[in-house]
Amino acid sequence: MRYPEEELIDILKKAEVNFTASLPCEKIKTLLEMIDKEFFHVPLTREEEGVGICAGAALSGKRPAMFVQSSGLGNMINALLSLTMFYELPLAIFVSRRGIYKEKIEAQVPMGKRLPGILKGAAIAHTVINTTDDFRLIERRLVEVYDKSTLHVFLLSPALWEVACERWTASELRCPVSVRPSEFKTEVFSPRITRFEILKIIAPYLESRAVVCNLGFPSKELFNIKHQQSNFYMLGSMGMTTPIGVGISLASEKDVVVIDGDGSLLMNPGTLATAAHCSPGNLTILAVDNGSYGSTGNQPTLTSSCVDLELVARGFGIRDTLKAAAEEQFAALMQTSLRRLRFIHAVALPGNQDVPNIPLHHLEIKKQVQQFLKGKVEKK
Repeated sequence: MRYPEEELIDILKKAEVNFTASLPCEKIKTLLEMIDKEFFHVPLTREEEGVGICAGAALSGKRPAMFVQSSGLGNMINALLSLTMFYELPLAIFVSRRGIYKEKIEAQVPMGKRLPGILKGAAIAHTVINTTDDFRLIERRLVEVYDKSTLHVFLLSPALWEVACERWTASELRCPVSVRPSEFKTEVFSPRITRFEILKIIAPYLESRAVVCNLGFPSKELFNIKHQQSNFYMLGSMGMTTPIGVGISLASEKDVVVIDGDGSLLMNPGTLATAAHCSPGNLTILAVDNGSYGSTGNQPTLTSSCVDLELVARGFGIRDTLKAAAEEQFAALMQTSLRRLRFIHAVALPGNQDVPNIPLHHLEIKKQVQQFLKGKVEKK
């Protein structure tokens, strides 16, 4: 007897899916265990984070697929529209559709019932999969996803999984890792220079590295200081900077530098846990913390009152963390070449440099980064 989980796994392999990410759902728990064993797999902390990680993987030439439940799709809409679809990146999303079939949790019903209408309103292509006979639709749609770099959502009915796949059993529970309180000590530095000045200092050390830069003024400032083929400038999707960097670092051998901000990281902090879990040795996260939302009017963020981002990173499991505020500190840190995940908490003065907008089409930005990641460096 062929179980639906096995059939779907075979379809994914036929489509050459080679990068997966997921959040748990009780209805597809067996499928997710099989995905974890059969494919490169990233466990997520939030659905939106997975959009960014899969975007980074797609930029690196991978064929990503996500597995989530319907209640979390609402967390993804903006990132799907302003990142995946905006940059025309391939992504297949398999959604365990709750609230429509033998649902025991009433709170799952509203989203489950309205999901097709929500996707239609957002112009996100989707296919309803009620039986294994519908799997043939998945095969056809996946060809388009990866050949034409499109987004497609597959709504999977819980009825598909009523017959248990007996060959697979639940994973064993793991005990949490103990962390000594002594590891949660940090220095207090007063900011001395602005983000623009920090970018000028580190610019020489970004050469030949993939760089993912936070949206708004940070990207405009970086373009003004050091534009290069390998720079991925964020034009939307706040909170996705570090996830994209994680995705690129997991899918590529290139050294990756993420230039994120305090407001962006506070919006999606769980991605630091994912980074710590995957621990890509080619990733440096530079968190420029000026205590303000610089691109929206310099409103204060919570790092200006109560949050220490270096302690946050350590709490999520990143062992190699550093704090810097002075010019000589940034130069020394960026000169150091270490093959392990690093988090640099860059304390900065608030303020933006008056620089023009980036004069590049968003698809040209994508193309240049993809060429760099494929080893095709432009001649200057």
